[in-house]
Formats: sequence, structure tokens, C-alpha cells
Amino acid sequence: MTQQQSQEHGQQTRKGWSAASIPDLTGRAYVVTGANSGLGLATTRALARRGAHVVLAVRDESKGHRAAAAITADQPDASLEVRPLDLADLDSVRAFATGLRAERTGLDGLVNNAGVMAPPRTLSAQGHELQFAANHLGHFALTGLLLDLLAATPNSRVVTVTSTNHRQGRLAFDDLAGERVYSPMAFYNQSKLANAVFGHELHRRLTEAASPVRSVLAHPGYTATNLQTAAPTGLVKFLFGRLLKPLAQSADRGALPQLYAATAPEARSGDFIGPDGPAELRGAPKRVRLSPEATNSETASRLWALSEDLTGVHFTFQEENSSPSGA
Repeated sequence: MTQQQSQEHGQQTRKGWSAASIPDLTGRAYVVTGANSGLGLATTRALARRGAHVVLAVRDESKGHRAAAAITADQPDASLEVRPLDLADLDSVRAFATGLRAERTGLDGLVNNAGVMAPPRTLSAQGHELQFAANHLGHFALTGLLLDLLAATPNSRVVTVTSTNHRQGRLAFDDLAGERVYSPMAFYNQSKLANAVFGHELHRRLTEAASPVRSVLAHPGYTATNLQTAAPTGLVKFLFGRLLKPLAQSADRGALPQLYAATAPEARSGDFIGPDGPAELRGAPKRVRLSPEATNSETASRLWALSEDLTGVHFTFQEENSSPSGA
């Protein structure tokens, strides 16, 4: 098959791709953050339906157990476990990773899905702005702490979920905590740009190290979830939670890009997957473009160094067929 034919085949596959296209995942294990609702719940349900063991990484364990029970009510043979994870607290991230590493020697996929959107200015347990802490720093640390489990598993993936809002984002390196100026949506956009920069830079570093792990990015388009109503207040909550809600697609549809990124054999490291409809708001998965800032090497180096400093997590990249050294 020529390169052009391969590309055309990939486009055709994405155009008709749905949850029914997910291959058999029996024997494979995934971690999904924010798995108790919205996109995370839809992703967990779809992975479990195809035979995967899914770890529901959730801030509220009781909600996680209710979500798992709802899935098993429809899928009695679903293989699920619930583990506490507060991505805004780096101590919780380390505890989660330590617990998982004590019980597993490999991991097929990590879906960095959880997020918070446009709350009033709030600081995390370690004093970071909440959206930057939960959406970016927590996932950065979690990925680094689990990377050797992924490297020990053939065809493993890290899926970083960002947003079209990353294209409006700016990394305010001189005021990441919003001490001087804080806008809920601007700092949400910043956190989504950080996700995009991280996912792309992770791909570059994995490739440079000849690691077998793939870093794939995804965004859900405009999807009706509690992200738009749980944290936002005022105009933002009214706009996304009520006025525009009739235009949104379901969580099951919105989860398709991240499911494609996590499971489709043809999804390549460095791909950014989003909906194929107008303005990427809805539709079937296809390859879309990152903003120029998301692929800027200077921005990536600066964010990576800062993230290692703020989290205390330093990545160790494993070459293919090498034994993991531990995180």
C-alpha cells in the first residue's frame, strides 16, 4: 500500500468510525480520569463493553462506585475498579500512582480526561490555580509516574484530552496563579493550551527516545456534560449550561475522538483527533490541527521544565524492549 493509499484508508476509517469500531480489548487495562460522569463515563462504558479492564480514577469515590454500578447493571461482565484521585492535589496523584504500581506491571492506556472549567479563582492544595493544577499539572504528574507501566506494554497510549479552546489560550508564565489578573475562561483556555502543548511535546520526547508508547491528543467538540455547569458561574454557566446546550452532542458522541485515540490501530503518536463536523463541534473522529503555539518548541520546553519543577515528577523514557526502571 502506498503512502497516499494509506492516508486515504485512514481518512475512510475515521469517517465511518463509531464505538462499534473499537477492536476487542480483552486482557487490556486502561485508566480513565474523571470516569464517573460525562466523557469519562462514556469512555469507560465503551472500553468495558469491548472487554477492557478499566480503572475509574475519580475524586469522589461514592460517585465512582455509582457509575461502576450503572455500567455493570447493563454489562454484568464489565471489569471495573474504582480508585480515588484528586488531580488538583499532587499528594493524591502520587498516592494513586503508588497504589496502581503496587498491583500492576503494565498498562495499555491512560486517558487524561478529567477537567474543571471556569470556576471562581481557587487555589489547589499546593497553591496553584485550580484549572492549571487539575487540568494540566495533575495529568502531567500522573503520566510521568505511570510511564514505565505503559512502556512495559505493547501498543500502549497516553491520550490527552484538550479542547478547541486551546487555540484561544495563552500561557501566562508570569502569572500562572492569576494573582494579578484572573478571568475564569481565560485560565480555562490556558489550561487547555497546556494540555495540547504537553501532549504534543510528550509525543516528541517519546519518539526521540524510541519509546513504544504513543501520545495521542483528542478533543470532544461541543458536548453536553456537567463540565459546563459544575464549576462555572454567572454568564459562562448560562451560556454553556443553558443557552447553547441544545446545540451540543451527547457524551457518547463526544467521547468518540478520545476512544479513537485510545484504541484505533491506525491512530498515530502525535495525532490530534476531533469531530469532523463544521467548526469541529460535532461528528465522527478525524485528524485535526493543533494551534501553532501548541507545537512551539520554546513554549514546550519552558512548560515542561516548569511542570517538572512544580510537580517534582521527572520523566524517564524507556526504549522499546527495555525493562522499566521505575518512576
